[in-house]
Amino acid sequence: MAEQSLRFPEGFLWGVASASHQCEGETTNNQWYAWQQAGHIKTGEQVGIACDWWRDAERDFASAHDMGLNALRLSLEWSRIEPRPGEWDDGAIARYRQMLTALRARGMTPLVTLHHFTHPQWFEARGGFLADDAVTRFAAYVAQVVPQLSDLCDFWCTINEPNVYATFGYTIGDFPPGHTGDLRGVIRAQAQMARAHAAAYAIIHQIQPNARVGVAQQLHTFDPARPRNPLDRLATRIQTTAFNDFFLDALISGQVAPIFRPLAGDLQAVRGTFDYFGFNTYARDLIRFDPGKWSEGFGHRTTAPGAWLGDPGTGGVYGEIYPQGIERFARDAARLGKPIYVTENGVADATDRLRPLILVTAARAMHAAIAAGADLRGYFHWSLIDNFEWAQGWSMRFGLIALDPTTQERTWRRSAHLYAAIARANALTPAMIAEYAPELMDGTELAAGG
Repeated sequence: MAEQSLRFPEGFLWGVASASHQCEGETTNNQWYAWQQAGHIKTGEQVGIACDWWRDAERDFASAHDMGLNALRLSLEWSRIEPRPGEWDDGAIARYRQMLTALRARGMTPLVTLHHFTHPQWFEARGGFLADDAVTRFAAYVAQVVPQLSDLCDFWCTINEPNVYATFGYTIGDFPPGHTGDLRGVIRAQAQMARAHAAAYAIIHQIQPNARVGVAQQLHTFDPARPRNPLDRLATRIQTTAFNDFFLDALISGQVAPIFRPLAGDLQAVRGTFDYFGFNTYARDLIRFDPGKWSEGFGHRTTAPGAWLGDPGTGGVYGEIYPQGIERFARDAARLGKPIYVTENGVADATDRLRPLILVTAARAMHAAIAAGADLRGYFHWSLIDNFEWAQGWSMRFGLIALDPTTQERTWRRSAHLYAAIARANALTPAMIAEYAPELMDGTELAAGG
């Protein structure tokens, strides 16, 4: 039977996501700049002017508008706004007001992230989120910026991917502060970030009672490599609990798994502090029990034969690209009774070999979740334009628009035209699939095990 058009609810948000350090350029006062200067970017590259957003983000906002997008997620660079403790840069706030005004003028809803992996070097020097006064410092920053932007934004993400920040900073070592195997640090950092989020949530609602406030949590799909093997299932559960569930458990119940509670401390103040459920999802790993990998929850990660694999960058393959996870996570989140947003989803794909397939599969997954009762209200693709991918430098290209960072020349990829067609129609049609992803006609999927 021929595939039918998949239409989305009126007002559905079709957007793109971004982060200040990756796009603005010359963010020289945050801990990531210091990390770069210490030689920790795997490609040896410098962020430089990045996508030149601090000077001219509006150029790319115009492209997003031309695509028919009605939303854009961006973050504030705390290190610009509070360059030294208690000192506030009015010029930085003015520039962010310009950006938000430009989005509003184009009919686009801004989703503003208050912490997207970066903070001032002085905050890092005090211990980052492990410092005793970290929550107080973050709350002061939020109390300073929100009143000055509240007339232009009522849709806030307090913290992006606290689980990634903690895991890569304290066990893997690719993010500052560069610890490895520090499981205590992972737990303590996430617990403090949860408290910081709760403090920000309260402050924002004091200023804007009707604001929409949440977080963007990364959810990674873990499945047992051998579904009938109890040890594989156990290792999969450990991976899911440790990576996906810690912060969410704090939000939902004010408690985390018993094994984490002695280090996490009291998190009851975090309970219920979210107005929407936002999640970022990219990939899946199949988990095979391995007693030698105790520090990784006894799980060896593999991918299915024939799986979609994005460009490896300099650090190997980052799991099977798995937009099908959107449906699984959204359907599960429906039980929370809150609006749901996909706050990031995409693929590193310089040649655009997979991105059209990802967009089609993501649209199908979202439509299926909505049909099953999930209150899914928007999708923010990562990303609009190629940007500086943290420790991977320019080696991983996530953009709908290709960027030459030397010349700043921009080129729309085929996937940009597909996403534009979906957004303008508020639908995925058979004609779009036939033109941009004919491999997926009639509902077929290429990804093994999908």
